[in-house]
Amino acid sequence: MSEMQHDKNAQALAEAAAEAMYARDEASKSLGMRIVGMAPGYAKLTMTVRPDMLNGHQTCHGGFIFALADSAFAFSCNSQNLNTVAAGCSIEYLAPGRAGDVLTAEAVEQARSGKSGVYDVAVTNQDGKRIALFRGKSHQIQGEVLQGLGADRPQAGSQ
Repeated sequence: MSEMQHDKNAQALAEAAAEAMYARDEASKSLGMRIVGMAPGYAKLTMTVRPDMLNGHQTCHGGFIFALADSAFAFSCNSQNLNTVAAGCSIEYLAPGRAGDVLTAEAVEQARSGKSGVYDVAVTNQDGKRIALFRGKSHQIQGEVLQGLGADRPQAGSQ
């Protein structure tokens, strides 16, 4: 298989896995999250901060920012169609989100080896201001997101 064909197959698989996961993800949908970018080891989600997401300081509750970053992490680490869950994660809040802000979480795979992976997620607002930095550690479990489609496993000799 050529590298270009492998890349197309991996991209199609990432998109199909994301579509299947999103269809079952009532939590992300209920918070108004949308997938706006998807690739192998990568996901980009958006969420508008609603009035019911504000805390006592009238800024976005950190739990909702965490949920957005965590969802982007989930879509990113499941993009190879291998069931993968969080083993741990942390977040640093850098600036507040405000009512009406459109937050974007961009998750990027930093490393994946065996059943473990590390992913970084940057959360920004509509002006590109960094709101939070999140790091997730993943663990692959049994099964596939879409049964029978296989996983994105590079052919021998390719990367």
